[in-house]
Amino acid sequence: MHPSRDIIGTYGDYLEGIKIALCVTGSVAAYKAVDLARQLMRYGAEVIPFMSYAATKIISPELLHWATANKPIVELTGAIEHVIYGGESENKVDLILIYPSTANTLAKIANGIADTSVTTLALTALGSGIPIIIVPAMHLPLYKGPTTQENIERLRSMGIDVLEPTIEEGKAKIPQIDYVVDYVLTKIAKSRGIFKNKKALILGGPTIEYIDPVRIITNLSSGRTGLYLAKVFRWMGGEAKLICGPGSIEIPNYISHINVYTTNEMYKTTMEELKNEEYDYVFISAAPADYKPVKQVNEKLSTKKVKRLKLELVETEKISDMVKDVSPNSYLVIFKAEYNVPEKELIERAYQKLRDANADLVVANDVSGRERGFRSAKNEVYIIDKEKNVVHIPLSSKEYIARRLLEIVAEKTIKN
Repeated sequence: MHPSRDIIGTYGDYLEGIKIALCVTGSVAAYKAVDLARQLMRYGAEVIPFMSYAATKIISPELLHWATANKPIVELTGAIEHVIYGGESENKVDLILIYPSTANTLAKIANGIADTSVTTLALTALGSGIPIIIVPAMHLPLYKGPTTQENIERLRSMGIDVLEPTIEEGKAKIPQIDYVVDYVLTKIAKSRGIFKNKKALILGGPTIEYIDPVRIITNLSSGRTGLYLAKVFRWMGGEAKLICGPGSIEIPNYISHINVYTTNEMYKTTMEELKNEEYDYVFISAAPADYKPVKQVNEKLSTKKVKRLKLELVETEKISDMVKDVSPNSYLVIFKAEYNVPEKELIERAYQKLRDANADLVVANDVSGRERGFRSAKNEVYIIDKEKNVVHIPLSSKEYIARRLLEIVAEKTIKN
């Protein structure tokens, strides 16, 4: 086995059994294709590289050979590689990903010109129904030009996905690798994912309560768990919307989300969503502030005038307790955070919260550990159901925990 294959599936089996033709053309962004190939492999994909001749002037085919463990196809031979991988053969790929694509390659595919291994593969794939994703990168005037825009619209009319570039520094730069990987994972999952045709509403991050216009009460929740739940739910075939408070991580634009700040805003937004849409699942992984000042001062308090500040706090809305009243058919998963309590007590408190909210599952964790909980990329959790069955997930990445939690939810709700 080629040594580069040892990374396949290290991030999960979302793309297990999936073959992707990664087609690289003569853009300066070609060097990024190496990292993209490796990321796709980590999620389980077999990557078959194709390169235009122009691409070989920017990066060596040997680099992609190392990255993917498959020799890049630059010139088509009597083996008719475009038919093997893009035709109706048993070895055909599941997806064509052209990353990066030049304006030249866009134009050729849009107008049926097959004069490189990449364009010939793409046109063959169009005839056999293989999905195609094109990720363009070029100077901004070239991208904005009427001919390029017409070609993009023509490609989309053929059923090809053309991803929008990132407009920066006068250039139409290629989107971030994480976005492209997420797009691929979601597209593949739409046809075979376990949560196909299912919708989830996910709450994540902290909320804030104002003392005055610049001072707040909040907590250290980062919002990572909510983000990973939204991502992984999509990778498993579903549609997710995230209601997120102001955490310490950025929510990518490609994740459907609504930003809120206060607990009342999160509560009202959640209730409105549940009244207007039918959600199969609701995940309350957020950490709303439990208390707010009885009175908010409308101007910034002066420390010269106010030497001692006395706050009277009142309880905020308990969002988890109200979900079932508005959306009784939603499968409700709530979270319970404690600080420095014994395992048995942690489980008991979480189970009581499950009963109070009439929830279906509760995820309990102790945030007192340095390497877990708030602001950490890892956590240790206990998942408890209505029958008080407990699944313990030891210290793991929050992405893994999201995946494992969703697998448990699927086992309990999806009929084979």
